Amino acid sequence: MIIACHDHSYTYSSTIGFVIDRMNEMVKSRDFIVLVLLLGLLGCTNARPDIAIKEIGSFYIGGKEVSVSGQPVSEISTSPGMKPFKYDPNGQFEIGQTYVQFVKLAAATSKYPILMWHGGGLTGVTWETKPDGKPGWQQYFLSAGYDVYISDSVERGRATWSGLYNSSPIFRAKKEGWELFRIGPPESYNADMTKRVTYPGTQFPTEAFDQFAKEFTPRWLTNDAATLAGYQQLIDKVCPCIVIVHSQGGYFGYMAALNNPDKIKALIALEPSAAPNAATYDASKVKNVPILTLWGDNISGHPLWAGFTQPSSKLRDAVKNAGGTFDWVSLPDKGLHGNTHMMMMDRNSDDIAAIVKTWLGEHGL
Repeated sequence: MIIACHDHSYTYSSTIGFVIDRMNEMVKSRDFIVLVLLLGLLGCTNARPDIAIKEIGSFYIGGKEVSVSGQPVSEISTSPGMKPFKYDPNGQFEIGQTYVQFVKLAAATSKYPILMWHGGGLTGVTWETKPDGKPGWQQYFLSAGYDVYISDSVERGRATWSGLYNSSPIFRAKKEGWELFRIGPPESYNADMTKRVTYPGTQFPTEAFDQFAKEFTPRWLTNDAATLAGYQQLIDKVCPCIVIVHSQGGYFGYMAALNNPDKIKALIALEPSAAPNAATYDASKVKNVPILTLWGDNISGHPLWAGFTQPSSKLRDAVKNAGGTFDWVSLPDKGLHGNTHMMMMDRNSDDIAAIVKTWLGEHGL
């Protein structure tokens, strides 16, 4: 008899009672081989349970129609060997929309869904299967009993991008991703993967970095208002809810809580890189919205990240002074070392998700 237990194994809680009863019998009969096997089966009960899904779907929200005129008509072929035809680039187009994918459980144990918002130059893939092929936070929180909504915000991923925005896009090189996300220190990236230098004990699966870089997508610096409008329409459609945000998404999460304190039941921000100016907003609006921020390793002394934390720290102080809950968690202080900016993709991402799950439970969520 062989017992296999890994990330994708699923067992049932009733196994525990059976195993305990059999253990008592085995000890009395000194059948230690079977006892060891049963202990292995008991260890498998820590695996994620089966997920019963009620519905998987998606929708678009937000955006606007724009008209294009005065552009020349041309002859094009869209496939090799295809007869050319006239292409008219004039007309009406939809731009600035947000794409949302949802997974609803057959029997959710939380009455509030979780909305997951990604960071700059990234998409909702952030929360799905990790670059090393292991389950991400989408599956973790589905297994924990929450319906999950994952967005591709304006211009990203399946939201589609457009040449009709009023600025040019910027693109993220792999060097920037490696160093800005604190996988390695400044000037540690090398095109030769065998020569890349990491921070000591990094939790990011560096062998999967090039796979992760396939997720990088162009971004525009002039679409914040459209992004916030799309998220607002999403909140109006599916909330009350819990919101989890990352990096650039931190600003949108903070604004969503300030604008919708009755609909946002909790906000969790993973290393938010920006925040609204605490001096220009009434922090008392979110005194009943518990906020949690999580911070990884190697922030202190980093040429950029030490400054990125400041807007959130000022907002934290304002919220706490207004009587609200704003918990600031440094993962190294929790005994979790080596975590990067992409902590939801790190090897110990489940341990970090467990902190969030416990915190939500403490707030009745």
